[in-house]
Amino acid sequence: MQSFLSQIESALAKNETIVIGCSCEITYSGRAEAFLQLGDRLIIIKSDKALLVHQPTGNAPINYMKPDSSHSIIQQDSAVWIKSKNLPLKEYLDVCIHAIHFVSSHPLKDGQKLELVGSEKDMSEMIYKNPSLIDPDFKSVSMEEQTKYGFIDVFGTDRNGNIVIVECKRYCADLGAVTQLRRYVERIKEIKNTDKVRGIIAAPKITPNADKMLKDWGFEFRAVSPPKYLERYRKDQKRLDGF
Repeated sequence: MQSFLSQIESALAKNETIVIGCSCEITYSGRAEAFLQLGDRLIIIKSDKALLVHQPTGNAPINYMKPDSSHSIIQQDSAVWIKSKNLPLKEYLDVCIHAIHFVSSHPLKDGQKLELVGSEKDMSEMIYKNPSLIDPDFKSVSMEEQTKYGFIDVFGTDRNGNIVIVECKRYCADLGAVTQLRRYVERIKEIKNTDKVRGIIAAPKITPNADKMLKDWGFEFRAVSPPKYLERYRKDQKRLDGF
C-alpha cells in the first residue's frame, strides 16, 4: 500500500495522468449530495486536475471533479483518502480507499483536436466535385459563397441559365433548413437582380412539414448522404452468410 501511495503523491507533484484501480467509498458534495458505497472503481486524475470515477461497466463516470481541482492523499487509520476540492465551484469529493489493486502514472501529451468526418463541409465538397449528385446539368461554381445571412454551401448554375443554390444538411432537413435556404435565394435574387434562382436542399432525408414548405416555396430536395470516409459498417452491407 505504501509504495502505491508514494507513486500517487509523486505523480500528483509531477502533474502526471494517474489511473488507480481500487476498492473504495465515495462522498460528493456540490452539484448534489451523493454517497457511493464500497465497490471496485477506476479513479483517473488527469494532468489538468480533472478527476473521474468509473465503475467496472459503462462508459460514463459515476462521479467527477472538473479541471483545476486540487487533490491530496491522506492516511487515516486503516484507510487512505483522496480528498479533492474545487473551491470556486464549491465542490468536494472524498474517496475512501480500502484496497488498491494497481496504480499507473505517466506524463501524457496530446495537443490534437477531433476532426469531424462526414461534416456538412465534407458534404459540400463532395457535391462541388460531383455536381451530378444534384442534377446532370448542374455545374458547381463555388463553395461557401458569402451573403449577409451566412454562407451558401454550394453555388452554381444549370444549362437553362438558372443560378442554383444548394444547402447541405448532414442529418434530416427540417423547417429551419428550408427558411435558411429561402433567405439565401431571396438575397441572391436581390443581388443579381433576377428571378432565375433555384433553391435545393441536399440531405439524407427531410421531415414531412419541411418537404411541404419546400414545395410550397418552389424549392427542391435531393436525397444525398454525407461522405463516410471512416465508416466500417453499413446497414446494406452483405454478410458472409448472404452470399
